[in-house]
Amino acid sequence: MAGLEVRTVVAGTGPAQAPAAAEPAEVLADADAAGLAEAAGAQALAAVDAAGADDTGADGPEGAGAGGERVPVTVVAGHGRHRAMARLLRLPRRRPAFYLAAALVGAVGVGSFSVGDRVAQADGPEAVSHSVSVAEELGIADQDLPAAAEAATLRSDATLLGAVTASRNAREAEEAAAAQVQADADRAAQEAAAAAAAEAARPRTVLPVDGARLTSGFGARWGTLHAGIDLAAPIGTPEYAAADGVVLEAGPASGFGLAVYVQHENGDVTVYGHMEEILVQPGQVVRAGDTIALLGNRGQSTGPHLHFEVHVGGIDGERIDPIPWLRDRGVAI
Repeated sequence: MAGLEVRTVVAGTGPAQAPAAAEPAEVLADADAAGLAEAAGAQALAAVDAAGADDTGADGPEGAGAGGERVPVTVVAGHGRHRAMARLLRLPRRRPAFYLAAALVGAVGVGSFSVGDRVAQADGPEAVSHSVSVAEELGIADQDLPAAAEAATLRSDATLLGAVTASRNAREAEEAAAAQVQADADRAAQEAAAAAAAEAARPRTVLPVDGARLTSGFGARWGTLHAGIDLAAPIGTPEYAAADGVVLEAGPASGFGLAVYVQHENGDVTVYGHMEEILVQPGQVVRAGDTIALLGNRGQSTGPHLHFEVHVGGIDGERIDPIPWLRDRGVAI
């Protein structure tokens, strides 16, 4: 067969268009893209069928040659530069499946060109003038969260609130502890200052008995040395350490009944005798004014009184008059 041409006129103008049989351009422009593709495919299939029939026709095997024959297939669609598309197809002999595939490819291509052109003409290059919410398009914008999501949110909020509360409680506890430490330090400092003030204000030497009466002084008496002074007062009157020191002895003593010996910082020792009761023990540290015993009348005594002595440099040191010793330290009798 000398040539086979399939022509489908859709729209546009030119020599290939038959004016008398063509539909108006406006009608063709509004035709459905799917219909155009279907029509083009049908005509392409018709061309393939015709080619297959000719292969068995009068020309015979010799007429087509070893490589088959070329069949022009013209498909006209769209307008402008997409108005017509013509391809020369080689139709191998006795291969209708290949013909069918080629025809389908051509039909799909024509449909694509036509649809693309129509979309470009109809819609134009206008830009979207407003944002589009996916949630609104799906109709879920105003729906409540699912129960599981809401519960998870509540748990997350509770966890965050718990963490904030714990952090605040820890911070408040730390601040309270720091404030307590500071308060303790301030109180300790105040107590230390008060103690230092009291220490500075307290006397370093005191009279061994308050309100007592001197009944006998230091010196010879009844042919012997009266090595101390006697201070009379009612039984049970407190007796005080005359100065700071350490108790050397506290207990029974010959001629005194009961006696206490206190050694002071300079080594001197003061002696207290005839007491009713002893309130300290050996090795105890005492300060001036601490109560060490209660006045009594034990031993060789003519009445309730305190016998008070001063031994210079130690318990066996020289015994001296206690009155000058006290006066030198600011205590007068």
